[in-house]
Amino acid sequence: MPSYRAAGMDHDLYPFSALPDRPALRWPGGARVAFAVVLHLEHWELDPPAAAVRDPRFRDPFGDFRPDYRTYTIREYGNRVGIFRVFDALDRHGIRATVAVNAGACERYPYLIEECRRRGWEFAAHGTHATRMITARLGEPEERALIARSIAAVEAATGSRPRGWVGQDFGESARTPQLLAEAGLEYVADWPNDDQPYRMTTEPGIVSIPCQAEWDDVQLLWHRRVFTHRYPDLVAEALSVLHAEGAQSGRYFGLGLHPWLFGMPHRIRYLNEALDRIAGFDGLWQATLGEVAGHMRTEGVGGA
Repeated sequence: MPSYRAAGMDHDLYPFSALPDRPALRWPGGARVAFAVVLHLEHWELDPPAAAVRDPRFRDPFGDFRPDYRTYTIREYGNRVGIFRVFDALDRHGIRATVAVNAGACERYPYLIEECRRRGWEFAAHGTHATRMITARLGEPEERALIARSIAAVEAATGSRPRGWVGQDFGESARTPQLLAEAGLEYVADWPNDDQPYRMTTEPGIVSIPCQAEWDDVQLLWHRRVFTHRYPDLVAEALSVLHAEGAQSGRYFGLGLHPWLFGMPHRIRYLNEALDRIAGFDGLWQATLGEVAGHMRTEGVGGA
């Protein structure tokens, strides 16, 4: 039987905080909403280690194929072709993205790293491979080593140490936030439990930026099978609500994009349409995740 716990949260990673009771959050320039794009630059292994854990929703229902050429080639399309369509869409709208890049991609795609660097985009550590999630199956030494390798690979490839972490498929163990904080990172983007960033109870402190899985393209279009032509309306509807609420206290709105999905020729039109709709809102602060975290650490307000 589980031990008794008093009313409140079921863990100590952050305290409960009701949104109406918080001090007002103010973004730079009086913006109502901080808006960020997270572009996923990933390497998918043909034959991952037997102990590796990947999102089970990507497993073939008829068996675990090794080597998995079918999934590999779909993902590789994004890095060979699709990402350039996404580059064009973000460039056309003047968007500075945060690139969630894993160690495998850092080692294999220097051309793409340079394309992102010359645009002045931010890089966040994103694990080692798209086929290796952090879960409770990892021991603490193994998890520390994975985090360290991820950070070191980004620094070696880009020339700058990453400021934050975007977990593979939102995967974590109960100790992950503390290990990320001890590694010197400033933010984590794995907790889509709020409309405002907030501080976690790590030592040293780390900011949680709630990148919503609801608007992640893979979650929406691949797993839930939402028709792609609905994407611009769904994005605009979510932003319209946050924009209205942001008049009283600032909100955060983030889009997660995967080149292997939105870089397809039959989908890219709808990404451009969604970005056009977003551009129609005034009072947006288009920022990187690092800039959002930096503002929260400076202001010391918002969230839990």
